[in-house]
Amino acid sequence: MTHARLATGRAAETLVCEYLRDAGFVILEQNARVGRLEIDIVARRGSMLVVCEVRARRGRVGFSPAETIDSRKVARVRRAAAAWLAHHRPGTRELRFDAAAVTYDARGHAHLDYFEEAF
Repeated sequence: MTHARLATGRAAETLVCEYLRDAGFVILEQNARVGRLEIDIVARRGSMLVVCEVRARRGRVGFSPAETIDSRKVARVRRAAAAWLAHHRPGTRELRFDAAAVTYDARGHAHLDYFEEAF
């Protein structure tokens, strides 16, 4: 992954973390590694744990970055979440899988679309 793509992804994840904090969530981990798997964001509000997949793109591409989350990616995120839960045991009763799509325009302004219960 190029430095520019990595920077875009990190900036998008930071933006989504700010969004979640504003919504009353506590960020437990960002870029949580579980073996070879990764969860972009793990957040908690009360008894609800949210696992969020973040996708970002620069410029106009004609589709939402969220559309790049295919069935293989969903399966990987679910496996990562199961492994993370087995290791951390956060004591939550609800688990929700969300997705966030961040699109940057030519001026670098971000547009965030957030999808609760995305998969």
